[in-house]
Amino acid sequence: MAITAGSRPDGTRPPAAVEEPTAAVAAAEEKVRPPRGTSKPGRVPRRIRLRRDRALILMVLPVITLLLVFNYVPLLGNVIAFQEYDPYVSSNGITAIFNSPWVGLEQFSRTLDDPLFWSATKNTLVLFVLQLVLFFPVPIALALVINSVIRPRVRAVAQAIMYLPHFFSWVLVITVFQQIFGGAGIIAQTLEANGWSGFDLMTDADLFKYLVTAQAVWKDAGWGIVVFLAALSSVSTDLYEAAAMDGAGRWRRMWHVTLPALRPVIALLLVLRVGDALSVGFEQFLLQRHAVGAGASEVLDTYVWNMGIQNGDFSYAAAVGLAKGLIGLALVLGANKFAHLLGEQGVYKK
Repeated sequence: MAITAGSRPDGTRPPAAVEEPTAAVAAAEEKVRPPRGTSKPGRVPRRIRLRRDRALILMVLPVITLLLVFNYVPLLGNVIAFQEYDPYVSSNGITAIFNSPWVGLEQFSRTLDDPLFWSATKNTLVLFVLQLVLFFPVPIALALVINSVIRPRVRAVAQAIMYLPHFFSWVLVITVFQQIFGGAGIIAQTLEANGWSGFDLMTDADLFKYLVTAQAVWKDAGWGIVVFLAALSSVSTDLYEAAAMDGAGRWRRMWHVTLPALRPVIALLLVLRVGDALSVGFEQFLLQRHAVGAGASEVLDTYVWNMGIQNGDFSYAAAVGLAKGLIGLALVLGANKFAHLLGEQGVYKK
């Protein structure tokens, strides 16, 4: 058998050697590769983006500054929760932090033996559950009702009327309720004028939790309507037309098209509401504290204010506030994990 050139004795050819890149190929690759310090192809350099968006950055800077000054810098003051803070040790409050003695977890252990703390916690949890059951579904139902209205002008007027109380302060909201449901309000005066005995709902401690829930519904339900209507606006009309062609009526379309479109928003707001479970309100309860008494109106926010500002027990109030924040963080993480198990995104993705 003849052996050709470049073949082995068994007739097979050896594997071809990998040729080294020539100087021309290397130069071409170096020309294609972007120089160091520059952005990738297709991305706008940071310098150009800063110049392009400088107006937006200047608009956001005041908000970022306020957020840092009033939300993040005060977090450093939580260190007094582990001290016996005395603001009179020094003429400067910040210097007094360094001169106050450390007590470890003593302030946190005080909460376990304080019956007022447990009473405020009980009121907070009861109000949270009540508002979750009675308040949370209201914006969803109202959004569905407004979305079913055909005339755009009627929808716009109804949405504006329901959203208007969101801009009212709690002082104005409580004043309106006082003029309607108070002892000298419209309803009580009308009943007395017709021979019936009047009533004063604003001073009834047993009905106070329902009163504050009604106030929250009237004030903040409009904001929830805007959020849900924004989610409904992204639903394609083709889905409704396809469901109608398949014989689905109005209720069927609402159940199988509208509500599934609202599920991500409902899950997100529910996670945020659960995380805010221990913050049911401050100004609303503080303004009505003297009318119904501390036993019915004392929540954790007002309890921290009373202990820290009125009684001057800053370390204990800081410990209660810090524990409240940590529990709220744990509730957000747990609720978000539960949303992931249900197939929703929640606050953040997995």
